[in-house]
Amino acid sequence: MLALALATALLATPMAATSSLAQDYPARAVRIIVPFGAGGPADVTARLLGNAMQQSFGQPFVVENRTGAGGVIGTLEVVKSPPDGYTLLMMSNTQTANESLMSAAQRKYELMRDLVPIAPVNSSDLVIVVHPDVPAKTLAEFIALAKSQPGKLNYASSGTGTPYHMAGELFKTMAGIDVVHVPYRNSGDARAGVIGGQVQMMIDAVTTMAPNVAAGQVRALATTGKTRSAVLPDVPTANEAGVPGYEATIWLGLMAPAGTPKPIIDKLNAAVNSLVKRPDIVKLWNDQGAVPMSMTPEEFDKYLRGDIVKWADVVKRFPEKPQ
Repeated sequence: MLALALATALLATPMAATSSLAQDYPARAVRIIVPFGAGGPADVTARLLGNAMQQSFGQPFVVENRTGAGGVIGTLEVVKSPPDGYTLLMMSNTQTANESLMSAAQRKYELMRDLVPIAPVNSSDLVIVVHPDVPAKTLAEFIALAKSQPGKLNYASSGTGTPYHMAGELFKTMAGIDVVHVPYRNSGDARAGVIGGQVQMMIDAVTTMAPNVAAGQVRALATTGKTRSAVLPDVPTANEAGVPGYEATIWLGLMAPAGTPKPIIDKLNAAVNSLVKRPDIVKLWNDQGAVPMSMTPEEFDKYLRGDIVKWADVVKRFPEKPQ
């Protein structure tokens, strides 16, 4: 009986320790690594979420931008961090697309093996814009222009594998055009490129590009959702404007290093799901064209695996592997 009691106590000790760890979490500052540049949707969302999480938990949630290699540098920073809940990744469909765009040797990690899902945060439509000097007032006119000058026009993205790049390659494939991809280091630089006329076209998040459209710095040809954007209601969807079935979005979510205790994952998930439903946050995101997302860790895991398959299928349809 004594041996049985001792064995039971030994088995219960790790569970009790893990539970206590989760109750005390966070006991110090938490880092949110954003593998993209400052000023983009991931950065803006991470800072808003970090401030709200700090208010909820009473500990700083500090955003750090670690850019480069299509999101790989920042992602790898989190993969190599201790699995204790104090280093989190603000990720997007860039990471799920990279699973088919890059080999495991290039990435030096596997998303669903080396990281664990916490929760999605939000999603937003994209908008297809051109520099005002481009002689195309509609999406159909741009497609006709590109077809008349194959390989002569170009489009910007914030890097290979980002949602903007993938949306651009999907657009090229479905519209039957040849425009050259120009990858920038981050979305801010890419945006400056199309505003300055160094590139003719860009597909960017409505949340960040809408003010430039309103200022006349770029011309919006189409948005990329199933329905028109509430932020740009006068701009048709790509489906309406001449590319039937075209749809592309950017979504954002949180992951942690594999091995992070489940009670900590669950605690973070509950906090995120509560925050994204707050009326003030919902209104702020809706005003920017973003929609809150809410899932359990298990549901987010399934969502991520499905997105990996989706982009793998898209990559197979490219005439050649994107550069």
